[in-house]
Amino acid sequence: MKKLILVRHAKSDWPEETSDFDRPLADKGLLDALKMSKFLKNNDIVIDYFVSSPAVRALATCKIFNQTYNSTFVTDEKLYNPSENNFQSVIYDLNNDVNSVAFFSHNNGISNFANSISEDIFHFPTCGVAGFQIECDSWAQFDGADKKLLFFYEPGKI
Repeated sequence: MKKLILVRHAKSDWPEETSDFDRPLADKGLLDALKMSKFLKNNDIVIDYFVSSPAVRALATCKIFNQTYNSTFVTDEKLYNPSENNFQSVIYDLNNDVNSVAFFSHNNGISNFANSISEDIFHFPTCGVAGFQIECDSWAQFDGADKKLLFFYEPGKI
């Protein structure tokens, strides 16, 4: 069994003369990312590995979670402006030694992907986190595996 955790980047700013890719986290985003990472850790949610969009706001969110978890993280450009297929491509690239992975990405892609693998319909707020149980032994079995939503947390509701 594998676990997939989807994290939408925390609240960001959009200073003048800043490209979408380079948008930093807002102060609220910094606080929410720390709050959510500690909430997950304190509730015994294990994350072995992090994969983040290389965009500044997603990577900053990932790094805050990594300070809490002290795990390994990589970036993958497929998680920036992603389609559902981009998420699956990143999943199929995972090493099978990874049992629980968190992806840090963006809307609308992250909401669309979550809704494509779950019967629950939801829209990710900034720093929203959804956890799924994937009934497979290998990430290569993801597409045909049963998937179950384990949790969905929003920073304003914890």
